[in-house]
Amino acid sequence: MRFAHTNIAAKDWKKLANFYINVFDCKIKPPQRDLKGEWLDKAIGIKNARQVGVHLILPGFEKNAPTLEIFSYDEFIDNTPIMANYIGFTHIAFEVEDVDDIVSKALKYGGEMLGEIIENEIEGVGIIRFTYFRDPESNIIEIQAWK
Repeated sequence: MRFAHTNIAAKDWKKLANFYINVFDCKIKPPQRDLKGEWLDKAIGIKNARQVGVHLILPGFEKNAPTLEIFSYDEFIDNTPIMANYIGFTHIAFEVEDVDDIVSKALKYGGEMLGEIIENEIEGVGIIRFTYFRDPESNIIEIQAWK
């Protein structure tokens, strides 16, 4: 058994994929997807569903790695942006070399700060420098650097 992917349902999959490519150096794993049909409707429980988008290879991995799947649907159910303390999936995290550099890139490509950059010692683990921010579609991202 192995972990396969995490999906983000995006209003604009191209713009959101570009954000992750430019900020986190993700790479597109071909092919681009355009999925529809009775088989998809049955699998996901949505009539007349259509998914369009890409899989992105996450930083630090090569081929056959877990991916970040960014798909758009023809029709969405709108919801309020989540917060870090909601029940269920709330954020993805990246370990980075330079928190300030990644925050700068994220803001340049449409991200929005959710919290402040904090440095704190976690007993028995080390010193963490981290923050939370939102991508251009309000998904929460944590970035962290350890000493």
